[in-house]
Amino acid sequence: MSLMQLFRSRKEDNSAAIAKERLQIIVAHERSSRSGRDFLPAMERDILQVIQKYIEIQQECIDIKLDSQDGCSILEVNVQLPN
Repeated sequence: MSLMQLFRSRKEDNSAAIAKERLQIIVAHERSSRSGRDFLPAMERDILQVIQKYIEIQQECIDIKLDSQDGCSILEVNVQLPN
């Protein structure tokens, strides 16, 4: 390993850490600014399609809720299975 490679790797590691930190800030900002409820109908359809691969179930048997408490998002999925 040459002396230049030693300095170059430190710079790359440092820039990677800075990029990671910036990305985390951007993701946190996007999460806080997004209402979060616009994707629930699509998610409900996708979950229904996956479950229907294995058992016959109706749309009314799935209930999906998204709650936010103390900065934490909680996704609750209730599926009523047939007897």
